[in-house]
Amino acid sequence: MSVTTIVILVTLVILFFYVTSIYNKLVSLKNRYENGFSQIEVQLKRRYDLIPNLVETAKGYLSHERETLEAVISARNSAVAGLKAAAAAPGGAAMQELAGAEGLLTSALGRLNVVMEAYPDLKASENMSQLSEELTSTENKVAFARQSFNDSVTEYNTYRQSFPPVVFAGMFGHSKDAELLEFADSAQIQEAPKISF
Repeated sequence: MSVTTIVILVTLVILFFYVTSIYNKLVSLKNRYENGFSQIEVQLKRRYDLIPNLVETAKGYLSHERETLEAVISARNSAVAGLKAAAAAPGGAAMQELAGAEGLLTSALGRLNVVMEAYPDLKASENMSQLSEELTSTENKVAFARQSFNDSVTEYNTYRQSFPPVVFAGMFGHSKDAELLEFADSAQIQEAPKISF
């Protein structure tokens, strides 16, 4: 075996291991952001489960505010559908649909809070107070999970777009950037919704 052949073989082996490491890092980063989305999904499902209880508790006090209660439930159902679509492809285009649905839900909950301010008995209800606390806690967990997800997506996109991974990413099925989960109103990202009963 000639020296040239040995050099070529060694170069090919090194290249093989280098390309393999690029592939493995792409897979690892993708799995990390998909896991990050799973954490968001858990918290959003918890939030969606709390909202019907909140509405049911308020119904007795707010019988003539039916339109507001129906808007909250409708927004919740849209958000659930958005979550299902985003869960099918975390980091994909469905993230914008989920962000829009979450914005509508936050807005509807805000309107519900304004209406509830007029009902002192409802504000004093122990059940309503407990639901409010749980919802606020869940909002904080959603914000934390969303931040972690967006950090993982950014890390994946940065690595995928850098050289030399960008050369191989398309061949390995990583041809698109993952989508961040952003809401239309950046102020909503900065602070949890204020729930006051």
